[in-house]
Amino acid sequence: MADTHRIISIELDERTVIWRNADVEQERRVAIFDLLEGNSFRPLGIDHQGPYRLLLRVEEGRLAMDLADEGGNPLGTIPLGLAPFRRTVREYFAICESYYKAIRQASPSAIETIDMARRGIHNEAATLLMERLEEKVEMDFDTARRLFTLICVLHIRQ
Repeated sequence: MADTHRIISIELDERTVIWRNADVEQERRVAIFDLLEGNSFRPLGIDHQGPYRLLLRVEEGRLAMDLADEGGNPLGTIPLGLAPFRRTVREYFAICESYYKAIRQASPSAIETIDMARRGIHNEAATLLMERLEEKVEMDFDTARRLFTLICVLHIRQ
């Protein structure tokens, strides 16, 4: 039964996503690949056991997680206010910029230090996401981390 509580397809609303650079596009690809390889995702209050298709979009400053069943039939939308994530998203963008620069020119120890900070912010954000969705979705920590990465991609502006 645990196999049914998972995401089998995830898309980002193309109207919302603006690709900033190759590094961000790579982060998106990796997050989606890793998420689909292994995740635990169980919406609460929906009369469906899964698996789920998920479309992420931003509408009026809120994240909308549109759920569908395996065949694409709509199951509902889980809304999430994004205001509590603004600072974390800014910090994550800043540390990612430093990380991308470092991997091109810094020493391995400098890269490791920046990467540890990046992982720390990412972990904080995953915990916040799990807390904010606590009454709407049960998910594991790795799923929350990967969803946060995709939320960041939705926030990118040129």
